[in-house]
Amino acid sequence: MGIPTKNAEQINRMRIAGELTAKCQKYLKTLVKPGVTTKDLNDAAEEFILSGGATPSFKGYRDFPASICASVNNEIIHGVPNSKALKQGDIVSIDVGVYIGGYHGDSSRTYAVGAISPDNEKLITVARNSFFEGMRYARAGRNLHEISAAIQAYVEANGFSVVRDYVGHGIGKDLHESPEIPHYKPRSRGPRLFPGMTLAIEPMVNAGSHEINLLGDNQTVVTRDGKNSAHYENTVLITNGEPELLTISDEM
Repeated sequence: MGIPTKNAEQINRMRIAGELTAKCQKYLKTLVKPGVTTKDLNDAAEEFILSGGATPSFKGYRDFPASICASVNNEIIHGVPNSKALKQGDIVSIDVGVYIGGYHGDSSRTYAVGAISPDNEKLITVARNSFFEGMRYARAGRNLHEISAAIQAYVEANGFSVVRDYVGHGIGKDLHESPEIPHYKPRSRGPRLFPGMTLAIEPMVNAGSHEINLLGDNQTVVTRDGKNSAHYENTVLITNGEPELLTISDEM
């Protein structure tokens, strides 16, 4: 099956989904502080999404029990919100998916809980910057794995590693569409990019090894060595020029 491309009407629907996703992230950022639980954040996100006339993309998807993924410290992705309070110095990766008008938006950010260590600051910054390194190649006529290679090169040049077991994905009517998008360089060049493709590009960057473990809840993915991880994701539209980031708000 080929990679879906969107027409003008479908792109506008994805812009609406992306805008609400970005607004939800912006709202959640204001709530992250010591003493707040990831369940508090989940409940706030669900209320925000529903009040916008949308539904959470993640709730019930592959048996995920919550509306956001909230992954703390060495949790990489798919952390299940719970009642344990965040504490000063933690980092928390919040993944938000929104479904409205028949289309999905998807984004992730890693936030500091109060003051954090310089090492954690660098980890968050490198994860974010690696995404934008990849965006230099998110253009019609380039190959998908040029994005992947740029992300890996930047991350490893900064002394970190990129998760291999989980990848980005196409997005649209379905939360996960073709293609799979690794954040490391595979052997092939990958498919050629065309205008109208919409991609969820989401480097997951570990402070130590790229190796992972899956916890007993069959959802939460953690670093095998116990070191921290950061996650940065946007829904991206390939255009005839610069890529359009559908899930960026003004403070990000």
